[in-house]
Amino acid sequence: MVDPTSDLEEDVDEESAPRCVTCGEPALGSGRRTVTWVEGDDAVHRHFCSQACRSDWADERPSAER
Repeated sequence: MVDPTSDLEEDVDEESAPRCVTCGEPALGSGRRTVTWVEGDDAVHRHFCSQACRSDWADERPSAER
């Protein structure tokens, strides 16, 4: 089943897939993770090939104002 909220449909190959920001491998399949946040007027995305790479990421998101 294709996730209708994702731009990564079933026919995405390794060449056109986003790269994991931690290891550089294609971020594909069921282990893929994405972190999204808003900076100003832009949505910023970081893609990961696995939860392990997501956990190893040096989080660059701005802190929430409190």
